[in-house]
Amino acid sequence: MTESLEVALDAHAVLGEGPVWDDMTETLLWVDICRNEVHRFSPTAGTDRCVVLDAPPGAVALRAGGGLVAAVGMGFGELDEDSMLYTEWQPVTHGDRMNDGACDPAGRFLAGTLTDGLIPGAASLYALEPSSRQAREILSEVTLSNGLAWSPDGTTLYYVDTVLERIDAFDYDVGTARLSARRTLVNLQNAVGRPDGLCIDSEGNLWVAMAQGRMIRCYDTKGRLLHLVRVPSPIVTSCTFGGPGLTDLYVTTGQWPATTDQLSRYPHAGAVFRLTGTGSHGLPAYRFAG
Repeated sequence: MTESLEVALDAHAVLGEGPVWDDMTETLLWVDICRNEVHRFSPTAGTDRCVVLDAPPGAVALRAGGGLVAAVGMGFGELDEDSMLYTEWQPVTHGDRMNDGACDPAGRFLAGTLTDGLIPGAASLYALEPSSRQAREILSEVTLSNGLAWSPDGTTLYYVDTVLERIDAFDYDVGTARLSARRTLVNLQNAVGRPDGLCIDSEGNLWVAMAQGRMIRCYDTKGRLLHLVRVPSPIVTSCTFGGPGLTDLYVTTGQWPATTDQLSRYPHAGAVFRLTGTGSHGLPAYRFAG
């Protein structure tokens, strides 16, 4: 493979996160949590539109009927980009703010929480049902809920609780969002950095961002390391496939909590990077059905 990593958007985000490719508009959604911003970046036009909210957005997802669903502050709701209006549907209780999230194959929106002090077991993972717009806890005793992605057939959920320093797999019941048979797919305790957001390619391989590790690591379904991608930013937060044929890997990064020395050595910290030439391609993002 002939890979090339470039700066797609020199955003200087404080904490860029949650990239989602909209294959209908060929744009990339992403958030800057610390600045309460939701962005829509058009690689073709070279434009980046921003909506500023009253609370930090942990994640956004596409809706089947148009618009966005979002995990903001300590709840779930809808975001109208045209009016720049966020309307909360359902608050949640365990944690201090929402964090990473994604839609499942049935059109639910799953997102988790964290506490500011990373209190062990004080956060949760929730599922927002599209029909009722009600959220329910599906995983308790979480510390820092982060990346999640489904196997191509939807029967396995891959999940990161960052402080555990591993990627876990669950059997996933698409009909009920029930989790079972938790096991560790990849132990990352000896890797540089800690696991953050992740995505999956069409072959079922996992691409995980390593916060404070300056890299993306790719693993197969048996947990074998396939590939490393060095990223020139001290904080690498998440990734997703996008672009023509979903062959480009977009990588979000941040400046927090990097040191002054790190930021001086990595002038593009907080950029959205684009990796081409991996030989892999992604799958279209699931959309919220409500």
